[in-house]
Amino acid sequence: MSTSPGTLAIPEGAHEIAPTPLDDIDAAVEVLTSNAKRWVDTTVEERIAIIDQLIRDTQDQAPEWSMAAAVHKQVSRDSANMGVDMGTGPYATIRNLRLFRQTLDDIRLTGRPQPPAIRTAPDGQVIVDVLPADWVDRAFYTGWQAEVRIQQGVDRAQVEERMARIYRPDGKDEGGVATVLGAGNVSSIPAMDVLYKLFVEDRVCLLKMNPVNEYVGPYLTRAFQVLVDQGYVRVVYGGAEQGIAVCQHPDVAEIHITGSDKTHDAIVYGTGEEGARRKAADDPINTRPISSELGNVSPVIVVPGPWSDRDLQFQGDNIASMLINNGGFNCIATRMVVTHRHWNRRGALLDAIRSSMASAEEQYPYYPGAEDRWRAFVDAHPEAETYGAVGPGRVPWTLIADLDPTATDDIAFTTEAFCGVFGETGLDAPRSVPDFIDQAVDFCNEDLWGTLAASILVHPKSLKDPAIAAAVERAIDKLRYGTIGVNVWSGIGYLLVRTSWGGYPGHANTDIQSGRGVVHNSYMLEDVEKSVIRAPWYSPVKPWWFHTFKHMKDLTRGLTNFESSLDPRELAKVVTALLKG
Repeated sequence: MSTSPGTLAIPEGAHEIAPTPLDDIDAAVEVLTSNAKRWVDTTVEERIAIIDQLIRDTQDQAPEWSMAAAVHKQVSRDSANMGVDMGTGPYATIRNLRLFRQTLDDIRLTGRPQPPAIRTAPDGQVIVDVLPADWVDRAFYTGWQAEVRIQQGVDRAQVEERMARIYRPDGKDEGGVATVLGAGNVSSIPAMDVLYKLFVEDRVCLLKMNPVNEYVGPYLTRAFQVLVDQGYVRVVYGGAEQGIAVCQHPDVAEIHITGSDKTHDAIVYGTGEEGARRKAADDPINTRPISSELGNVSPVIVVPGPWSDRDLQFQGDNIASMLINNGGFNCIATRMVVTHRHWNRRGALLDAIRSSMASAEEQYPYYPGAEDRWRAFVDAHPEAETYGAVGPGRVPWTLIADLDPTATDDIAFTTEAFCGVFGETGLDAPRSVPDFIDQAVDFCNEDLWGTLAASILVHPKSLKDPAIAAAVERAIDKLRYGTIGVNVWSGIGYLLVRTSWGGYPGHANTDIQSGRGVVHNSYMLEDVEKSVIRAPWYSPVKPWWFHTFKHMKDLTRGLTNFESSLDPRELAKVVTALLKG
């Protein structure tokens, strides 16, 4: 089965909050417009004070905010998943705020952000080391390293000159209003997208909540009350009619969307036959600047190596968890496992993934259209393996193994399922492991849709072979993805915040793939190419994103409290939860 590349159609969610009347949207834009220049003129010290208030208010809203998400996703009180939404909602937002505050402190004291290091690679590319940057990073991410790579042709002096541009006297403009279209799956996305527009790009924000999680809107409004009171943020609700209004309002200067390529195309070109005609001719109806973070058929490249049974179990849980997190409703969920067809442990790894999926708790498919999207994949692949019940209101974890890598129009390669489905394909590389790695890079770059993020799993013993180590570095260089995770789920890049988050640069509106521009990026770097995260093969404690982690509620409550206070007593609670696993 072949489909139009991208994310399968997602129907509009049912509304629980009345759509905002169009006159009220006009009034909201008027307030924002009248305060846009005043926001630009706020001092660094004033912004630090605002962030301090935002942290306190977000912390106050955290329990009810996260509980509302759990209720709407039908997570039972005794589920190990109770607590996930605290981590991906309030915790992520507060971490974002704390790291922006650190950067503003650096700007106040030195005139610019102070990342750990800025260096130039032998090929001339500038690389900014961003993690570890402080004792918190070293405590929570022991042995990890992360860097942001700048696009070729930009030298170190330009990087330093352009970082945090809006805080330089020659970097300010008159400001303006940005429409932010919030995502419906992860509740920190609308908050963090607004924070980026405000504190990195100097834009006041009109946030339209996604109908799927519009229930977060009131909590977010209260968490951001200091911004609302001063006329820098307005939150509105509704569906397509309100979406058109906030994107086409004459006083809106730019747009940011986290969602699907289909929504992006509707904004830029319109819908139906006329929209298709306009896209083919690149004749947009909306010419405002648009930044976006869209979908992805996210790959995991598995480098053959001397994996023990313990390795297989650990990485089987790791790979399965990359799909299972949030019910499979993540743009960064694993969608394609890329293996060496002739690796003697390939079958054993697949069995470990199967075992992990079979033991995973079922999750309610809360995202609209999930059953139809799942059906499109299993209809195309009747051989698909399912783990869990099938029926109304149920979408089982689903693996489609041994896909033909030459069938480049296969739905599993071209289309983001956005539900609990992923695939596996084996590449023939008879000459060597480095040859496999090179082939895998070409396959991911050329045959999988999207450019958001990719992961590479490589055993430390394999890296002792200079040829394999060189091939892995070559892969990191050549993969056209906005985040690369080495021995870690690339989705963790979303929560680090010190790294950038967004698709690989260079996409035209007519082929937007995973979008344009970045968010998070706490050092406020420009001209970003990609972020690279490296983690140890094993963690001393069970990684918290594993679906087998049973103390998520205690962990994320402790993390949220710690991020808002840096209180060592809260750190002790986090450590206790991690040790329990």
